[in-house]
Amino acid sequence: MSETVLIAEAGRTTGSSESRRLRTADRIPGVVYGHGMDPLSVSVARRDLRVALSGAAGMNTILDLSVNGEVYPTLVKAIQRHPVKRNVQHIDFIQVDLNEEVSVNVPVRLVGEAKAVEAGGGLVDLTMNVIEVRTTPRNIPDEIVVDISEMDMDTTIRVSDIVLPAGVTATADPEYPVVTVLTMRTPVLDAEAEAIEAAAAEAADGVAPAADADSAE
Repeated sequence: MSETVLIAEAGRTTGSSESRRLRTADRIPGVVYGHGMDPLSVSVARRDLRVALSGAAGMNTILDLSVNGEVYPTLVKAIQRHPVKRNVQHIDFIQVDLNEEVSVNVPVRLVGEAKAVEAGGGLVDLTMNVIEVRTTPRNIPDEIVVDISEMDMDTTIRVSDIVLPAGVTATADPEYPVVTVLTMRTPVLDAEAEAIEAAAAEAADGVAPAADADSAE
């Protein structure tokens, strides 16, 4: 698990006008809370936050948030983004005890090539981009790797099939599918469907003149 120091400034005035002023100065308003502490309003430099979260752990990086000489081990709890620009507008940090378990979302990455699925005209579908796990902060995995090499057309990889590091437990339903196979229409089936449609069209064309002839009589 990655850890990094992030410098924050405390004592900011809350309110929309102050938040706009901070964003203009390329700082992000935020709050630190958790473990019985009173919520503390802070701000961090946008660039520093981007660098701090740029490692392999991403949003699950343990941030030693330094505020006026006090260091709070934290995780990012929530990020608010601008609805159009998508840049960060506000950030929540939650103080953690490094010896207590927390629940976090860990991204899923597929590896390998499902040749049997490709040969059968199927498509591997990742139904869970992240899996929520419970573990201590320093034990949070950067990612969950799932090998799809042995998958065939009838395979479903479920939460219970995922091998997690020691001390890490998935909180989702064990039967929930993580990776499934979508059945695609094969060229043969497409050709058969086209032939049926063409035959139906020809039959319809053949009936129409007969009906016209009868009505003319």
